Amino acid sequence: MTEPEAVLTSNQAFYGAFADGDVEAMDAVWSRREPVTCTHPGWAVLTGRQAVMDSWRTILDSPGRPRITCRMAEAYLLDGAAYVTCYEDVVQGTLAATNIFVQEDGMWRMTHHQAGPTAAPGIGAADAPVGVVH
Repeated sequence: MTEPEAVLTSNQAFYGAFADGDVEAMDAVWSRREPVTCTHPGWAVLTGRQAVMDSWRTILDSPGRPRITCRMAEAYLLDGAAYVTCYEDVVQGTLAATNIFVQEDGMWRMTHHQAGPTAAPGIGAADAPVGVVH
């Protein structure tokens, strides 16, 4: 597996944890060593692993947890870090998201997630590639 494919695999693990409502899997996706931040749509910026994980526990434990489908994921490699841009399809519409990863213990772990409404949702989900690497 190439490094960009490994980043996309970690990105998919994040969305899989969300879809399954799996708090432990979500916890495993996030960095334990690097600074962690998250901006959920409509929320203030959350800083620190504890605040971010508390937010995910609240969201994932909610019976009204939204369904999210990730599409058009593209991975971009940096020196020791990577980021993924993608679209998130939710009942209310489409969000644009950015997920930042660092290498930690041989894995790509998330250090930042941000999603918000977008005016340009991109191509239809049926036409979207599974993952694009750069």
